[in-house]
Amino acid sequence: MSRPSAAVTETLLPVAVGGDIGAYAMLRAFHERYGCDAVVVSAVATRAMADSSFVSVVVEPRVDEPERMVAALERVAAQNPGRTLVLLTNADWYVRTVIEHRERLEGAGYRLPYCSLDVLERVSTKEGFAEICDRLGIATPRTVAVDVPALVAAGGRDAVGSFPVDLSYPLIGKPSSSADYYYVDFPGKKKIHHIGSRAELDELLGHLVDAGYTGTFLLQDFIPGDETQMRSLTAYRDRSGKITLLATGQVLLEEHTPGTLGIPAAILVEEDRDAMDTAQRFLDEAGYVGFANFDYKVDPRNGERVYFEMNPRVGRNNYYVTGAGANIAEAIVDDCVLGESGELSTPDREVLYSVVPYGLLRKYLVDEALAARVHAVKKRGDVVNPLKYGADSGIKRRFVVEAVTQNYRRKYARYYPEPVSTDV
Repeated sequence: MSRPSAAVTETLLPVAVGGDIGAYAMLRAFHERYGCDAVVVSAVATRAMADSSFVSVVVEPRVDEPERMVAALERVAAQNPGRTLVLLTNADWYVRTVIEHRERLEGAGYRLPYCSLDVLERVSTKEGFAEICDRLGIATPRTVAVDVPALVAAGGRDAVGSFPVDLSYPLIGKPSSSADYYYVDFPGKKKIHHIGSRAELDELLGHLVDAGYTGTFLLQDFIPGDETQMRSLTAYRDRSGKITLLATGQVLLEEHTPGTLGIPAAILVEEDRDAMDTAQRFLDEAGYVGFANFDYKVDPRNGERVYFEMNPRVGRNNYYVTGAGANIAEAIVDDCVLGESGELSTPDREVLYSVVPYGLLRKYLVDEALAARVHAVKKRGDVVNPLKYGADSGIKRRFVVEAVTQNYRRKYARYYPEPVSTDV
């Protein structure tokens, strides 16, 4: 990666929308590499940012409303004249708002590491993702798309039972667009639904009809295997079309609360060159720019990699990349601040990324060979938690971070008390 001038380092100001662990991890990457302070705009003051020594929090209770979000960002820019502003976010609905208001935000002085709106439209829905994968011969699950507005027009709940589904149970149910899904609410809503029977499917589709969901909901074949068959891939493709960051890791444990179901809570960083090559082909075909986060699974029946989706953002779990030696901030600064194409950066060591206590993680590692490998990494001290940062470790913050970490014990006891082989 390029070495920035002192002037760039001194004026750099990353501004993030959203106050979760993923946002803090992005800002931590900037602070580690460039020593810069940062600003977060969020609906509430979150524990991830609590008592940080380098992050200032701007609370905008209606940040989910595009106009309020953009106006808040314009105020931040006006309050920081002379700063080199880089706009970051890690939620699909915020990404869309940023891209749709690109001209206004760039006019306020922000550098935007995001693709164009037409590219976003092609890749951000799971049908669009599958279409590109099909052209390139990339494996995806068999899928049935449910056009919920069409189901409503056909009779609503009365039409649900006769909707044809040529798939075998269990199924996976998920929205085509996470951005659209964010704004709908219904009983039992989850990020990803595991559906064991036709009765469960009919109940779920009925809730979507009643809630007035205006998007498409996807039903997919379930690929067998537990969470450790899942993989995460993070990439950055710059404005010249060059891939400058690639990282992959094996998921060890996913989160299980309804709103975060499926998000990796622990990852073992490892190189998967085949997946990296696949991601590069996909991003080149799509003409994509910015961070991309791919979810895929290794089918234990044949070893095939099956790709589920590409998220148009770096991912909540992004610190697995920085923590393993490939700082995500460098890709953005090279591209959007320096206007240069840096060299390809990949992790340079095996690292355990985890937001949960090690003892809790160990409980869910039923494969003893994998558990032994993870323990060896821990014994070397190669363990990273995005919230546990030595340069941001005042006494009050240490207490808050430890409380956040230990609270996962309560969450797993409630939502996922024992490991299961298929996670269904």
